[in-house]
Amino acid sequence: MPDDWERGLAIVAHPDDLEYGAAGAIAAWTAAGKQISYLLVTRGEAGIDTMAPAEAATVREAEQRASAAVVGVSTVEFLNYRDGVIEYGLALRRDLARAIRRHRPQMLVTLNHREGWGPGSWNSADHRAVGRAVLDAASDAGNRWIFPELLEEGLEPWNPRWVAVAASPEATHAVDITAHFEQAVASLAAHRAYLAALGEEPPEQQARAFLEQATSSAGERFGVRFAVTFELFGA
Repeated sequence: MPDDWERGLAIVAHPDDLEYGAAGAIAAWTAAGKQISYLLVTRGEAGIDTMAPAEAATVREAEQRASAAVVGVSTVEFLNYRDGVIEYGLALRRDLARAIRRHRPQMLVTLNHREGWGPGSWNSADHRAVGRAVLDAASDAGNRWIFPELLEEGLEPWNPRWVAVAASPEATHAVDITAHFEQAVASLAAHRAYLAALGEEPPEQQARAFLEQATSSAGERFGVRFAVTFELFGA
């Protein structure tokens, strides 16, 4: 992965999207002195079947902030789109371009925008919509004639250099997270209410089991113990 950058912005649909791997890379980056901010398009209010959306939104926002702190991220923002029904389109592209111009990152991080995670799997509509919109907004943010209303808000064009797509089935790059594996586990385990609704095992046990399997598999491919993978685009 490129290392000659200082500021990153991670944009995903839901609380917990980054923690299923990408947060390990973010821990490595913040430890190296890079500044990372999070932008969540929803508050994940539709993600817990046993909890009403209004309550879930509050719980999951708090869990995301706690999770981010574990990997050295203090800026966590939310756009308040409805969980589960995000639509790709101009409104979403404009909101993401606005955020990119405000934060002025060299590196954008998002989650898999492709139809599936691999053979026989299907990706959620929210992930696909947000991932595609991030790729397009990376270009939109640098063009003053697209969304000129952003200029009226005092937001000058900004061109990110890369977009790194986590968990892509067409991964091209990886980050060694061996030294930050425990942070990755703790960041996922911080989504305690969400994980408790998914299984009977304690959140820490669920987090460790998933990340050990996923990151050791990626690590074997790239010659390290634990790694997380990205599909890297030049923005």
